[in-house]
Amino acid sequence: MLIITAEKMKKLLPMKEAIEAVKEAYKMVSEGKCYVPLRTNISAERHGGQILFMPGYVDGIGFAGVKIVSVYPENAKKGLPSVPATMVLIDGTTGIVKAVMDGTYLTRLRTGAASGAATELLAKKDAKKAILFGTGGQAREQLWALLSVRKLEEVYVCSRDFEKAKEFAGRMSREFEDYGAKITAVEKADGVLSEVDIITTATTSRTPVFDGSLVKKGVHINAIGSFTPEMQELPEEVVLKADRVFVDSREACLAEAGDLIVPMKKGLMGEEKITGEIGEVLLGKIRGRTSEDEITIFKSVGIAVQDIVTAAKIYEKAVEQGLGSNLEI
Repeated sequence: MLIITAEKMKKLLPMKEAIEAVKEAYKMVSEGKCYVPLRTNISAERHGGQILFMPGYVDGIGFAGVKIVSVYPENAKKGLPSVPATMVLIDGTTGIVKAVMDGTYLTRLRTGAASGAATELLAKKDAKKAILFGTGGQAREQLWALLSVRKLEEVYVCSRDFEKAKEFAGRMSREFEDYGAKITAVEKADGVLSEVDIITTATTSRTPVFDGSLVKKGVHINAIGSFTPEMQELPEEVVLKADRVFVDSREACLAEAGDLIVPMKKGLMGEEKITGEIGEVLLGKIRGRTSEDEITIFKSVGIAVQDIVTAAKIYEKAVEQGLGSNLEI
């Protein structure tokens, strides 16, 4: 059994390869080549946290796994990750655990890759400006993914804490300078929303994080932060006026995605608002963007098959390159 740290994982799988892995995962979901029950979500209400168990078996690659991921927003005040996680990768043919790896980084990588895949498929080819809401644990990989699939000139960063947004923008400007994009912190998003071609929300907010009336035609939106029926990053207005809405898993989003469930419960829209799964676009079963003026949304709650396929790629490369630490039990 291999133990693979986050630092080793960063060396093993760059974002572009992670995006390709997630595309394969989405195709297998839509083809029914995996068994992925809905995650088990246990509330640790006294500590303001939630603990999620995400199991799955991916017949298409012969691996199974379970990711244990917790969401504890108050951890940031303690200098701890707000979304700590551990991934256990299992050989689907023998049931033997093959690797244990840093699930926190895996979550960031595959979630960024999910937005990257959706942006590559749905955003306008000539997209030049984007805005990222949130500067927490997910933010770096979300930014990396956007820069990997579009030649962006400017990315705005918006957070509840403007000082944190400025620090993040400065750090990312140095880290990703080779991509050539200007990364700028904004205290309020209203002044730039009408300019951007891509919006990505990566927060734990329970209320919408931007004004839906300000978005322009042709914008693509990645909504990846909310993962419970009560969490809602997207304003209902923008969901209602979206031309095409894609999800990672129809079943999972109808059970967990507050961005869709809240307006449905209010009777503002029905399930037919969902155009289809992103895997169906990749398989050519449905079309993605069909015009330059369409507003497209990708809503993701995250599914275990993303973790398993990405973890399997990391494990296989670790074996090839002799990275990771062996553990016998």
